[in-house]
Amino acid sequence: MIDVKMLLMIFFINFAYITLNTLRFMLTMKGYRVIAPIVSMAEIIIYILGLSLVLNRLDNPINLLVYALGYAVGISVGIRIEDKLALGYIMVTVILPTNTEEQKNLPKILRENGYGVTVTYAQGLEGERLVLEILSSRKTERTLYRLIKEIEERAFIISYEPKYISGGFWTKKVRKRQKNQQS
Repeated sequence: MIDVKMLLMIFFINFAYITLNTLRFMLTMKGYRVIAPIVSMAEIIIYILGLSLVLNRLDNPINLLVYALGYAVGISVGIRIEDKLALGYIMVTVILPTNTEEQKNLPKILRENGYGVTVTYAQGLEGERLVLEILSSRKTERTLYRLIKEIEERAFIISYEPKYISGGFWTKKVRKRQKNQQS
């Protein structure tokens, strides 16, 4: 006989464990040195509880299947939660394919929207290129890409997450300006 209550407990316990595991890993990678260990404490307690439920009931293979399903769903939900939290910053390099007046206005437009922009000129295979280095919070990442693509859909965009940021234009004033732009 299938114990539905037990299957639901196994699923939700492993779901909670893996969701916390995914978040803890991402917090660790982003340098949250206080909250990551606290999350890991809750994570390990839930893990041991869930594993003991399954190991004590190995006579029913459905328990193991439900445990694995909780694992898979927990990873998916953990990633979605992290995407919504959008912790940290990204550094975006934009290389514009031509040097039109509209493209030359892009740094001004981005600055008006609260982004710090450093402009350099480079030489590409087919001539001079405008190169923009932009620091953005991850929460405004999609907005940044949309602004760039509205001006130049052929823009070459590379982004990465910086580990360390110090000095420069990224100050409370910039963050405040971005909040005002979002409101």
